[in-house]
Amino acid sequence: MRAAVYHGNRKLSIEDVPEPSPGAGQVKVRVSRNGICGTDLHEYYDGPIFVPEEPHPLTGRSMPVVLGHEFSGVVAETGKGVTDVREGDHVVIEPIYRCGTCRACRAGHYNLCSVIGFHGLMTDGGMAEYTVVPENQVHKLPDGIPLELGALVEPLAVAHHAAVMGEVNGDSTALVYGAGPIGIGLWFALRGMGLTEIDVIEPSETRRASIEALGARTLDPTAQDVPALIAERTNGVGVDAAFDAAGVTPAVESALQCLGERRPLVSVAIYDKPIPTPLIQLVLRERRIQGTICYTHEDYQAVIRLMAEGHYDTTGWVDTVPLTAVLDEGFEALRQGRRMKVLVDPTR
Repeated sequence: MRAAVYHGNRKLSIEDVPEPSPGAGQVKVRVSRNGICGTDLHEYYDGPIFVPEEPHPLTGRSMPVVLGHEFSGVVAETGKGVTDVREGDHVVIEPIYRCGTCRACRAGHYNLCSVIGFHGLMTDGGMAEYTVVPENQVHKLPDGIPLELGALVEPLAVAHHAAVMGEVNGDSTALVYGAGPIGIGLWFALRGMGLTEIDVIEPSETRRASIEALGARTLDPTAQDVPALIAERTNGVGVDAAFDAAGVTPAVESALQCLGERRPLVSVAIYDKPIPTPLIQLVLRERRIQGTICYTHEDYQAVIRLMAEGHYDTTGWVDTVPLTAVLDEGFEALRQGRRMKVLVDPTR
């Protein structure tokens, strides 16, 4: 079968590799679509970062590996002991390997496992025609949810988990910094929680136009003094939560100024390098910065429920490319800003 195999920094090739077979407790999936994540871009251009050069303690695998952790597909075969899914089921994958014994796992926070692993980084992933996963990573898709949309459950679950960490409700006000895929997912997640007062802060005219077409309200930080505008709009109270999906210093500085007292800035971006943080903005108003990583089973189920209700719209921000063009039309296009979110079709 064909697969995108990662051999290290700027070394990704389409190769013919053996088709996997499921062992006990495993599920073989015929992949429909696999999304390219920002993590994949970092691995290709700057890595290896997460892909291990020595065997991972949970998977036993090391580089080279087949990339891909955001994917949907159809169950092709099940191993001994698998009971929750059967051949032909449409599924999405929650790609976390967890030890089950560390303190975080025992508390139910397996997304914080001390030796966490990811399908498609610490073992062969979904940027291939077939892949094999543990049964506990599989979520069934209800009838009516297209597999193309299902491939977005993973990144949308990242956004949903971040929204939950913001401790908001239908009466809350919020700011989302960054209108890339995670920023768009945050806007959808907050809307799904009942929020109507949401501003998306984005300097790119193209990205503002994309999320405005979905119904979002945006602000251009290059043309407006966002903290002053929020202070005027809220009579100096500030917003109930801010979410940083931009990962740049101006976003963090602006967000901290816009928050109300004892309210969180949820950091969902991946920070490539240290950024200056005006901690006095935390001290004077007892604001806080809240980290967030990955998702849980509950986030996956929440996103799937919202999908079943028709909540998500991919118009204008999601493209599909063939596996054979994954570098030029996927990785390079994303890096150059020519596309926002790319799904890879491994059958082409």
